[in-house]
Amino acid sequence: MSKVLVALSGGVDSTVTAYLLKKEGFDVEGVYMKLHSIEKEHQKSLENIEKISKYLDIKVHILDRKELFAKKVYNPFIKSYIKGETPNPCVVCNRYLKFGELINAADEIGAKFFATGHYVKCDGKFLYEAKDKSKDQSYFLFNIKKEVLPKALFPLGDMYKDEVKKIASSIEPLKEIAAQKESSEICFVENSYIDILKEHTDVDMPGVVIDKEGNVIGEHRGYMHYTIGKRKGFMVYGAHEPHYVLKIIPQKNQIVVGKKSDLEVKRVSLKDLNMFIEKKEFESQIKLRYRMPKALSFVKIEGSEAKIKMHEGVFGIAKGQAGVFYEEDRVLGGGWIEDTSNEI
Repeated sequence: MSKVLVALSGGVDSTVTAYLLKKEGFDVEGVYMKLHSIEKEHQKSLENIEKISKYLDIKVHILDRKELFAKKVYNPFIKSYIKGETPNPCVVCNRYLKFGELINAADEIGAKFFATGHYVKCDGKFLYEAKDKSKDQSYFLFNIKKEVLPKALFPLGDMYKDEVKKIASSIEPLKEIAAQKESSEICFVENSYIDILKEHTDVDMPGVVIDKEGNVIGEHRGYMHYTIGKRKGFMVYGAHEPHYVLKIIPQKNQIVVGKKSDLEVKRVSLKDLNMFIEKKEFESQIKLRYRMPKALSFVKIEGSEAKIKMHEGVFGIAKGQAGVFYEEDRVLGGGWIEDTSNEI
């Protein structure tokens, strides 16, 4: 009987993951990791996990990794917004914490496998999109080290969310958990990212809005209030049509705005690649935001960077987000958006 360490959050997905693996005959142990500093959330999660562990009769480990989380995820999140970028902290957390520290924890207890409640598939060599495309999380997992894939189990990859909820609601101790509202994607953001930034820096710094030619055409509240593609929250003098944020200039506290067509991007540069294939040039479907459709592109790898030429323009692409390469539903790798251009 193989031992598996299951990452538990106290929510439906991780709970059903543990339940299914126990049902399959695995020797299951759970682990909960304290990352952020919102203690009321930890308390609520641990109350749920206590019910789960008693019902499933599994041992649960609790790891405090707040210090590492602050260093690798939280602080870079703040710095990224200050630099005028739009960060993706969940991708970073998955690499260093959920598929870094917890893999180490699995090794320490002699577990052959490690499991999470992510909606994704894995064959030990590659990640694949989940059966439930509306819940697929492969985009957020592109940056995990390929060495951990042979140990990773994702029981929910072949299931729809409704099936998972049905399982949870059919088990008496889990009914209450199944009825709970789903947690937000970013665990340490309770309301909005602006509230987090306000604790560390001045976000309300009125500045000017400029057009592509550098002409002052309006006013804004402070550049950190805006992300690429946003079209509200700033004023353009005498505007009769929508304007969209095209660029953020943090050094000058300026935002550049223009028409929606000005948001079109045809070339993208990625840095800090994490690849599951060895090819240096290939055709790919690329996803440049979590909720955007995949777009056809040609990719050229140069060291730890990639130059991408889009077959058709894409819109609203922001520095700091991830670009993930796919071949149909298979993840080939990805990196971090460093630069964009609308030049052919």
